[in-house]
Amino acid sequence: MSIHGNPGSAQTGTQGRVHREIGAGQEAVEAKLVENVVASFADCPDPRLKELMVALVEHLHAFIREVRLTEQEWGAAIDFLTRAGHITDDVRQEFILLSDTLGASMQTINVNNAAYKDATEATVFGPFFVEDAPHVGLGGDVAFGAPGEPCWVEGTVTDTDGNPIEGARIEVWEADEAGLYDVQYDEARRSARGHLFSAEDGGYRFWALTPTPYPIPDDGPVGRMLTAVGRSPLRASHLHFMVSHESGRTLVTHIFPEGDPIGWNDSVFGVKESLIKKFERQPAGTPTPDGRMIEGTWTRVRFDIVLAPPGV
Repeated sequence: MSIHGNPGSAQTGTQGRVHREIGAGQEAVEAKLVENVVASFADCPDPRLKELMVALVEHLHAFIREVRLTEQEWGAAIDFLTRAGHITDDVRQEFILLSDTLGASMQTINVNNAAYKDATEATVFGPFFVEDAPHVGLGGDVAFGAPGEPCWVEGTVTDTDGNPIEGARIEVWEADEAGLYDVQYDEARRSARGHLFSAEDGGYRFWALTPTPYPIPDDGPVGRMLTAVGRSPLRASHLHFMVSHESGRTLVTHIFPEGDPIGWNDSVFGVKESLIKKFERQPAGTPTPDGRMIEGTWTRVRFDIVLAPPGV
């Protein structure tokens, strides 16, 4: 239904939205403003920047007009963004959390990582990647003392024709059993993260922690937004991967344990069916693949990674 028509009338439409109708005179005033703002970008020398700004203005004004945004609501939105800026620092990125929880991050990933043959699907990057993760080597342990149940991770890195990729850089990071990343304890701390390189046959293997659910940082404006709309801040259990090699498209993804209690209710919409893997729990005393002695239970998972060609 159009928002145009008689002023003051309203009807409930799709998904319970209220469509408020306005008079022709008011419609003309609002439409003229959109035209004026769009025209202000006429001399922009960068065609892509012009495209982005025009589309942004058109969609933003369409939202304001559709919901008939009040000045009080506009002020609350400005206050929300201001508080998000104040809480953001070199470790905490509230705007990424906002993008994640609105599905904008995941949609951007979808747009920029088109499906190609059987290439592994991408998912959200998240706010806790750091550049200086230690090198652990094949069979190494990325936990570095972080608490949690040990997990043996193995697989191969290949291209979409099944050829092994040697020397692919595999970055991994995750939260500990308390649901915290290392940088949330101390900016300089490095645990539950590391990197290694695939072998000549494309194989890789390392020790990590069995993923567990945890909340995104919810002590800021994004957390209060989730509470206000009745949503949980919990993320589905996951282990982050970033895999790069000159012969393939860089892959940013996670794997998610089968049967996870959060699953499809993931607060950042990152779960994809192809990324759900079986983490098989091993009884205490079960021999490990590399002879490591573990007192309690541990899990193992296989994740075969397929990189799309660069540029697709």
